[in-house]
Amino acid sequence: MRVAEQALIEFEIAVETFRVEVENFSRLHHEKLGPMYARLDELDASIAEARAARTGDPEDVRRAQDARAAVLPLPGVEALFDDWLDSEGLSPEAAAMLTERPVRPPQRVRPSEEVRRLYRELARKAHPDLAREEDERRRREEFITRVNAAYARGDERLLRELADEWEAGPAPAEERLSESEELYARLEWLAQRKDLLSVLARELEESAIGSMLRLAPEDPDRLLEEIAEQLRGQVSEREAELAALVE
Repeated sequence: MRVAEQALIEFEIAVETFRVEVENFSRLHHEKLGPMYARLDELDASIAEARAARTGDPEDVRRAQDARAAVLPLPGVEALFDDWLDSEGLSPEAAAMLTERPVRPPQRVRPSEEVRRLYRELARKAHPDLAREEDERRRREEFITRVNAAYARGDERLLRELADEWEAGPAPAEERLSESEELYARLEWLAQRKDLLSVLARELEESAIGSMLRLAPEDPDRLLEEIAEQLRGQVSEREAELAALVE
């Protein structure tokens, strides 16, 4: 039982760690590459409109309308674009990304090695699966929720405070020996929990961001730079195509 419980805890730690990595990489991907994707969509719409203006073909007109509709903001969400768009269409940060000028990097939220270490130690000590009594389980669940939130923010100071809080807290109640029925029920619960975690891990790994992250797990920033370089090339090609159409 001890071996099975510890294995499940280690698996949960691994899944939670990867989930935070995926969320943080997704945020960085959005902040750094979002303006480029928006610029490409805008260029595609402008190219389609310029082509339709030249040919007058109904099918080209329809394509232009569809392309323009794809880049129009939805009602009520214009504020989402405030960080990207200015009176000329792009913020300084977005323009810098497209022209390779220096730009303020996205806020780094990826946990450091020390934060990872603190998180793993706390998760192993305070994990709810170690509790036998319901009150103790609830206490651990509330505490580990705070630990997960601090880890997701990469907050080393708060994790240290939580570690001190856990050490100063009430000692876990004495565990009573399980009867055979309780033992089997516990093992069955552990197996079901492992199956659920396996599904979550697979979904994370197969997601678009998870698949990208697995290409460069040790240096995701380099991967973002490579994608940014590809997008800059696509922007240049679209701009040249648009210029030729409007001459």
